[in-house]
Amino acid sequence: MVLQIVRALFVLLMAAAGWFYITAGFWGASTWLTEAVALSVGVLLLCVDIISSRRKLAIFSGIFFGLIVGVSISYALSFVVRLLVEQWMPNDMGPSPTPEQIKMGEMVLSRRASLIDFLNMLVGISTSYLSISFILQTKDDFRFVIPYVEFSKQTKGARQILLDTSVLIDGRINDIARTGILESQLIVPRFVIQELQAIADGSDKLKRNRGRRGLDTVAELKANPRTDVIDYDPSGRHDAKLPVDELLLHVAKDLNARVLTNDLNLNKVAQLRGVDVINLNDLANAMKPIVLPGEKMAVRIVKPGEEPGQGVGYLDDGTMVVVEQARQHLNEEVEFNVTNTRQTTAGKMIFGRIGESGAGAPPPPGMRRPKPRSEMPT
Repeated sequence: MVLQIVRALFVLLMAAAGWFYITAGFWGASTWLTEAVALSVGVLLLCVDIISSRRKLAIFSGIFFGLIVGVSISYALSFVVRLLVEQWMPNDMGPSPTPEQIKMGEMVLSRRASLIDFLNMLVGISTSYLSISFILQTKDDFRFVIPYVEFSKQTKGARQILLDTSVLIDGRINDIARTGILESQLIVPRFVIQELQAIADGSDKLKRNRGRRGLDTVAELKANPRTDVIDYDPSGRHDAKLPVDELLLHVAKDLNARVLTNDLNLNKVAQLRGVDVINLNDLANAMKPIVLPGEKMAVRIVKPGEEPGQGVGYLDDGTMVVVEQARQHLNEEVEFNVTNTRQTTAGKMIFGRIGESGAGAPPPPGMRRPKPRSEMPT
C-alpha cells in the first residue's frame, strides 16, 4: 500500500515539474514539451519498477533513508547537469559584444538557467523515487552494501506464528488455542488456504476429508475469541510458482515469524535457512508422561511388525508400540512390559515384551487402553 502511494506521488510530482516549467519557453514555441518529457520519464520509470519483482514489504524507515540517498545523488548529479548544459549552450559573446549580442547572450543565459533547473528537478525526483523503490524491495540485503544498515522489523511481545498446512489438517492447534496459552498472533497465508482448498476439491476421498478438516480448523481458530488469526496475502512479493513450503519460509523471513508445522522435512530445511520452527510433535512429546522400562501397559495388536514375532499397536495418542512375541495375537489386547523407548522428531516409539499374563489378560486399573483402530485419527 505504501509503495503504491509513493508511485502515485512520483507521477504527480513529475507532472507538476513539467507544468511549472511550461512558461519557461527555452525551447521556443514548444511550450508543452517539458510536460511531455516529464510525464514520459515518469511513466517509463514507473513501468520499469512495476515489471521488476517484488521482494519485501514497504516500511517508512526505508522511504526516509531512500529519500536521503536520492537527494544526495541528485545534488551530486546537479554539477554534472550544469557542465553538460553549459557545453551544449555556450555563451561566447567575444571581447567587445554588440548590443544585439548582449541581448542574445542574456536570452541564452536565461534559457540555460531554466533548462538546468528543469533537468535538476527531474533528476532529483527520479533518483529519490528509484532509491526508495530499491530500498523497499531489497532492504534486508542492503546491509551488504552499507554494513550495519538493516531495516528488520522490530516486534514487541510474542513473535507471530505461521501455520503450516500439516498443522491445520492435524487439528490439534485448536485444542492448544482453547487453553489460552497462545499469546502470539497466528498467521494463515493465502497460499496455504489455497492448498487446503485444492486438497478438499481432489478426487481422492481421504485427501478430501483432510482438506476439509484443515479448512474447518481455520474456521474454528477464527471463531475462538482467545486467538488472533489473520489472513496474509504475500502475492506479488514472491514467485507464486514456488512450492508451498518454500513460500512459507520466505514469508517467515519477511515477517521475522516462527513456523508451526508437523512436517519433519520442512523442519530440517527451516533450520538450514535460519527460520525458527515449532514442531507440534515435539510439543506433544514433551507433554507426554514418561514411560519407564519395566512398566506394564496394555495395547491392542493391529498388525505384524517388521521382525519375526513382533506385533504393532498404537496407544490412544497415536504412539506406536512394538511388542515382541505378539504377532500371533493380532486384533487382541495384550499386556506387556516396557523394555525400551525411543523419541524422535517424528514421534515416540515404545518397545516391549508380552508379560506373564499373556494375551487377552485384562489390564490393571488405571492402565491406558488404546482406541479401536477404526476410531484412530487418520
